[in-house]
Amino acid sequence: MARKYAILRGTRRSTTRGLESATGAGPAAPAVDPDKARVDVADLSPREAGTLARDADVAVLAPVMPTTLIRPLEAPAPVAAAGPAWGITAVGADVSQFDGTDVIVSILDTGIDGQHAAFQGVTLTEQDFSGSGNGDRQGHGTHCAGTVFGRDVSGTRIGVARGVQKALIGKVLGDDGSGSSDALFQAMSWALQGGARVISMSLGFDFPGMVENLVGQGWPADLATSVALEAYRANLRMFDEIMRMAEARVPFDGGAVVVAAAGNESRRNVNADYEIAVSIPAAAAGVVSVAALEQGANGLGIAAFSNTNAEISGPGVAITSARAGGGLVAFSGTSMATPHVAGVTALWWQAIKSRGIPATARNVVAQLLANAKTSTLAPGIDISDRGVGIVMAP
Repeated sequence: MARKYAILRGTRRSTTRGLESATGAGPAAPAVDPDKARVDVADLSPREAGTLARDADVAVLAPVMPTTLIRPLEAPAPVAAAGPAWGITAVGADVSQFDGTDVIVSILDTGIDGQHAAFQGVTLTEQDFSGSGNGDRQGHGTHCAGTVFGRDVSGTRIGVARGVQKALIGKVLGDDGSGSSDALFQAMSWALQGGARVISMSLGFDFPGMVENLVGQGWPADLATSVALEAYRANLRMFDEIMRMAEARVPFDGGAVVVAAAGNESRRNVNADYEIAVSIPAAAAGVVSVAALEQGANGLGIAAFSNTNAEISGPGVAITSARAGGGLVAFSGTSMATPHVAGVTALWWQAIKSRGIPATARNVVAQLLANAKTSTLAPGIDISDRGVGIVMAP
């Protein structure tokens, strides 16, 4: 039976390899040439996949998996009437001397409402990888982009990095919020080659959805689970390889920082031990994973829904940002925390450049993690839940 595969190709440093590493079941493959790499898609039989995996130009071969936006939750608070949204103040963006000028950012999500007042003056390069056309008819991508670099709307500051002048908007999720891993991989490659210094992703891989789909096609549950697990492992290897591709760019242009949401599957409000671990893409090597914080009487607390084992935290409950179609709306989720971290990352790129320090993804991440703080957090939060602390602007 033929299956759909994502295929990462590029000029290899080493051309000696076998099927096991190519499909992601064994040791990671050597890095690809970042300027010649491309992601192709093909329907392959098991025999064809085995043959292609031995091609010296193939870095990774991964069965395509479904992806989905990390759906926001209803916000428990109204949209602010004026002044900065609370997350802007919480990360110190309102008092930072930096605004993200000359830093290219990329949002890989449901697209963007490019006509929204929050994005006036920003050069938006849109590319549709979902097959549903450019624009944002879902609203998730517009809200996330507004938090990263949106301009003020009706007196309310929503954007962390309001000086960003160019953004690469990759639509990797369709109008219903669903997508596939091949679209995401193609978009990441596009963003890296387009010069993005920050890539923000508030989405996840739908492992249960893949199992359910296979079972619905008549597959036995154990076989469906095994096939989905194989695909998950191979897609994780694909992420690792793309992150190596980003690392390979460091000597040439500084590389890029990739930021991803931890996920909203935990249910601490049901049971304190009901914690779900972060999964890909946030769990991939080199990706900065983000947990969500909420305001509380004793300081910032971890949101009940926020998945555990993230690296760093950001404001993620009752976050006011741009609404597709105009105006503002408040959402909650690790999807809302992630663009706070992405926006602060843009500020750190600018800050490091201004200080005469080599502006590389490694140095930016080092500053991002080293300057996170815990003093504004409520006591007793597990480090596994909040990471190094709340992200802070330079």
